[in-house]
Amino acid sequence: MDLKKKRWFVLSASLLINLCIGSGYAWSVFAGPLVKTFGWTAAATALTFTIANAVSPATMITGGKIQDKYGPGWVIFAGGILYGGGICLSGLASSLAWLYICYGIIAGFGMGLVYSCTIANTVKFFPDKRGLVAGLVTAGYGSGAIIFAPVAQWLIAGSGVLFTFKTLGIIYLIVITVSSKFILTAPAGYKPEGWEPPQINAGSAIAGKDKTWSQMIADPLFYLLLIMLTIGTSAGLMIISQASMLAQEVAGVSPSKAAFAVSAIAVANTSGRIIWGWISDKAGRYNVLPVMYGISALMMVLLSSVGEGQFVKFVLFVSATGFCFGGFMGVFPALTADSFGIKNNGINYGFIFSGFAIGGYIGPILAATVKSANNGDYTNAFYISAVMSVFGILLTILIRSINKKNLNAIVKGGNV
Repeated sequence: MDLKKKRWFVLSASLLINLCIGSGYAWSVFAGPLVKTFGWTAAATALTFTIANAVSPATMITGGKIQDKYGPGWVIFAGGILYGGGICLSGLASSLAWLYICYGIIAGFGMGLVYSCTIANTVKFFPDKRGLVAGLVTAGYGSGAIIFAPVAQWLIAGSGVLFTFKTLGIIYLIVITVSSKFILTAPAGYKPEGWEPPQINAGSAIAGKDKTWSQMIADPLFYLLLIMLTIGTSAGLMIISQASMLAQEVAGVSPSKAAFAVSAIAVANTSGRIIWGWISDKAGRYNVLPVMYGISALMMVLLSSVGEGQFVKFVLFVSATGFCFGGFMGVFPALTADSFGIKNNGINYGFIFSGFAIGGYIGPILAATVKSANNGDYTNAFYISAVMSVFGILLTILIRSINKKNLNAIVKGGNV
């Protein structure tokens, strides 16, 4: 079997692995039971999710370096032990500090190691379908909650939240470590036979030579993209981290019905990664970003109008938010490769992915803080997120303008 066919097996294994680490998006199912079991505040409990998202970019960067030396398979194997082990050890928690260490730090480190390799390695195999494949691989990550939210809810109802951590942790450890053995290393500069890069336009990144991480962070474009990813993920992570409690408190439904909302968001998140990634291949990354920011802003405003008994409206609005959040997660790995080259994309995207970590802090903490300060009302958090999304549109327009000037300069210079 030639490499052009084998790459699809690598993609399949990467999807299965990311399905496991993507179970972190079901966090809101655990948050409520933890608060009830231990009497912790919602904000203090939400910090666990924030820590996990904050530490993962650090290991994405180091994982990108390590995989260049030992190959992605071994890095994913080690990450699987950390992630599954951290979740399992969370089942022994009796204090927030223990949960922060096991779920937040240990599992977060493992998640970053795994995610850096599955994305960077797989995208290298598909330069001809970069947006679509980045969307598919990240879709595996986004779809974890589709399966694990109802499973976790069922286990929690029958055996408690700590037993659920132990059980799922063991499952993750086994699946990731076994699947890691099916990951092949992408050859340097791989290009499918008969494929040539498409022509660039103002809606696409103006690609230059491959840049190292140090060269990338010296480029002002890096900081613009970092801010844009932060904005794009803040609203989605706010909803994802609080989804179950939001459904119960805003729409007035039961925990089991709220779990449906969590799964609905996960489905939207997953499909958004694939669909927006595919569209960005066709229409250009910078042409789809303003649309996603615009939809996110609108959904935040509409969520502020949802009241008790309006569960269908709630699910529609949060699902649309999740759909756009998935789009940001699917488009930005490809956008990073477009902008700074494919050679060092594992490390480079680790730095860009710091925007996800910042968004993972802003979104959940914003929701919990506003709720606490306004007697359980999330409205101001929704409005703040909407304003941030509008700013994302303005930044995209700025980069499109810069790209248009650069493209005109290239054309005049006779380089296209």
